[in-house]
Amino acid sequence: MAEDYYKILGVSKASSDDEIKKAYRKMAHQHHPDKSGGDEKKFKEINEAYQVLSDKSKRQQYDQFGRTFDQGGFSGQDGQGFSGFDFSGFSSGEGGFSNFDFGETDFEDIFSNIFSGGSGRGRRKKRGSDIQVDVEIDFFEMVRGAKRKINLYKSAVCERCNGTGGEPGENIKTCSTCRGTGQVQKTARSFFGSFSQVTICPDCFGAGKSYEKKCSKCGGDGRVKREEEIEINIPAGIMNGQTISIQGAGEAGEKGARAGDLYILVHVKNHNKFTRKENDILSTEEISFSCAVLGGEIEIETIEGQLILKISEGTQSGETFRIKGKGVPDIHGRGQGNHLVKIIVRIPKKLTREQKRLIEELERAGE
Repeated sequence: MAEDYYKILGVSKASSDDEIKKAYRKMAHQHHPDKSGGDEKKFKEINEAYQVLSDKSKRQQYDQFGRTFDQGGFSGQDGQGFSGFDFSGFSSGEGGFSNFDFGETDFEDIFSNIFSGGSGRGRRKKRGSDIQVDVEIDFFEMVRGAKRKINLYKSAVCERCNGTGGEPGENIKTCSTCRGTGQVQKTARSFFGSFSQVTICPDCFGAGKSYEKKCSKCGGDGRVKREEEIEINIPAGIMNGQTISIQGAGEAGEKGARAGDLYILVHVKNHNKFTRKENDILSTEEISFSCAVLGGEIEIETIEGQLILKISEGTQSGETFRIKGKGVPDIHGRGQGNHLVKIIVRIPKKLTREQKRLIEELERAGE
């Protein structure tokens, strides 16, 4: 039996629509064929699983019958099932089903209608593919936000025909393939009998009309390959490895179908002084032994520039001072983190006689 769609996406049958969507996006990014280490076969399986599980009607049919229709037989409930098929020609006489000719019919297309509700719902215009790009920013851009311009070489809507596929100014004629109905019927014979499938016309996509002459720029496809510059806004507080999505900025769809989406995977470069923990910034500062004992002030670096930090008397090595509101802004606008400064007391390796005498006196005074 074919692999379980739920298993492909790594979710359970009880998963919500949002959980399925999140799992799909995560796995699609991981296995996208344009990404290093991507797997085209796996990516297609993931998309196939999501197309079914993201559609309530298809998911219900899948849960009832399974991917290969061997988990409960066939059903015509609620107007679904085989409403688009004509069954005839069944025979159990001598010779059985040996005289049926499969021809070149794609029975996967035929049975896919069970999920989509039957007749009149054949091949649809293909949605554009998604695109993923990687963008690197530095630590301060992560804190403050940034803009990036990226160049994408992708399928875009043909400017000459506006995606129609027809040469501007040419007459529109009745589609010769479907004769203006917008649908075509395909009949095939199998051991189940004769199947008559009604689908959307592959030439006019259900419009029933077509241009007498195809667009001279795109050849009738409605799309052309070209380079486009896109400016993206990277929000302040974004985490390393987070993804920004821009709907409709991917590859153009087939003859007016919805475009794919653009996913920007953000990488934040390490800083030589600062690290991030959730929305807090961490850094380390060294102070002298005398400053630790007597207290004092030191100048430290923060994301907003230099700042004077007051050191309390008797500060211990490893103690942390908190500077409120000097951390990373929350990406959802809910406040800002803090800057946590860890103090390391610098102990001199070599002391003069006088320094030793003073420390010995200090030790005796503490007894």
